[in-house]
Formats: sequence, C-alpha cells, structure tokens
Amino acid sequence: MAVADDIALIQKQEAELVFSVFDEAVAFKIGSTIRDRALAQGLPIIVDIRTFDRPLFYAAMPGSNASNPDWARRKINVVQRFLKSTYRMVLEQQRPDRSFKPGEGLDISDYVLAGGGFPITVKGAGVIGVIAVSGLPEREDHGVVVDALCSHLGVDGRELALPPEAK
Repeated sequence: MAVADDIALIQKQEAELVFSVFDEAVAFKIGSTIRDRALAQGLPIIVDIRTFDRPLFYAAMPGSNASNPDWARRKINVVQRFLKSTYRMVLEQQRPDRSFKPGEGLDISDYVLAGGGFPITVKGAGVIGVIAVSGLPEREDHGVVVDALCSHLGVDGRELALPPEAK
C-alpha cells in the first residue's frame, strides 16, 4: 500500500472513530481494553488517555521504559496542535529525523513525529483529547489504539486496519 493510501485510510479512521460522548468512564474502559491486550500479548507499552485539560487514564506495562511517557507526551502535543493522528503526521511530513521543519517553530523536546497518538473526537464538539500509546514500532502503536476504538465503538476493525507494513 502506498503512503497516499495509508494517509487516506487514516483519514477515514479519524472520520469514523467518533464518540457520541466521552467521559472518565469511557476513558477507563478504552484504557483497560488496551492494558488487557498489552498484558495478554506481552506488549511493552504505556497508554495515556487525556482530554486537553486533564489526564483520565494511564498505565505502564512490563517492559515499557522511562522514555515511553515522554514520547507519549510529545505525541499528545502534536495531536493537540494539529488535531489529527501522529502517524498520519509522520506519513505526511516524511521527516526521518522525527522533527518538524524548522519553519514550524516546534521544539523536538515537546513535539515528535512518531505514530501512536490518536485524536478523541466527539460528535458536535470536535477533537477534545488524545489516546497515546508508546513502546512498539509506530505503525503498531497506532494500530493498538485503532483496534481499541473500533472495539469500543462497534466498528468493523478489518475495514479500518492498516495492512502490515511492506518490507
């Protein structure tokens, strides 16, 4: 699948994975779903779910490390600034150094081009927060979030899942 196809599919994910309501209970349910999967599959990740004004769920799995929360924080900042998934930003920007173009004025210590941050969008309100996963290769971080959202929202994940990355 070409980069343009991946971007189009991520745009479809962002358009379809929309909540009618999002609150602390929903954050806990989605976070717990991701945590349970991570424990069952031995995924060394952290998950951080928050609205733009406060944290709602955080969990660190065995094997995650001290840098994962910082990666998640920087991914959260990117979603808050651009209101789209960080993996989409990676594909659109095509910057191997993981930084934004100098003209953007975004410090690498606060913003990173790395997949795993996904916008929480509420119908009628827009993007209100972020679900961030860190610890796996970026396409997989992104997929963990999309899988959990599909499950929670009752969307067929097979139609929205990115195919495995071509080698």
